[in-house]
Amino acid sequence: MMLAGRVRVNGKVVRELGVCVVQGRDTVEVDGELVTGAEVRWIAFHKPPGVLTTRSDPHGGRTVYDLLPPELGALRYVGRLDRPAEGLLLLTNDGDVANRLQHPSRGVEREYLVVVNGEVGRASLAALTLGVDLEDGPARAASARIVERGAHDTTLRLVLTEGRKREVRRMMLEIGHGVSRLVRLRFGTVNLGDLEAGAWRELEPDERKSLVALSIKR
Repeated sequence: MMLAGRVRVNGKVVRELGVCVVQGRDTVEVDGELVTGAEVRWIAFHKPPGVLTTRSDPHGGRTVYDLLPPELGALRYVGRLDRPAEGLLLLTNDGDVANRLQHPSRGVEREYLVVVNGEVGRASLAALTLGVDLEDGPARAASARIVERGAHDTTLRLVLTEGRKREVRRMMLEIGHGVSRLVRLRFGTVNLGDLEAGAWRELEPDERKSLVALSIKR
């Protein structure tokens, strides 16, 4: 379109590819029609278990986009949850902030409720915060505590500052416990709260501001 002379920036035809514009300062027109930037959106979604965090599944499995309304189909997810996992999943069209939030250097906290098989002893609990060796490098929890002991399982709350693939499950297996349930309760400053499985909500303005602040902290 640019090479064909269909694009104007600040009223002038621009054919040079890669020209930068600043939203709110420069105007861009295509075929005489003003181009406006998409409204920034952030939503919190309660992913149910058994649903894939992916755009599409070649095997026909349900994805998070199958459960969301069509108008949210352009949003991208911020960090994955594997198929059996459930809980808070953020989606947005703000790619820059999303990328920064997921980068390990930001140390953004993810809090999980984890139900594991068997009884977790003090030494195993301490190992989670001291660090365990995984095939892709050491991993440690920022905090780990037991919230309930059952006859055959233990419920913990873990806070991690990375988002590696199946990190929680691999850490628990390293200390000898399989995971029977995994729920993400919090991502950064946004909480799952009482959002029902399969439901979604728009983030509040203060939640959005806090995520932006987390994405730029050093």
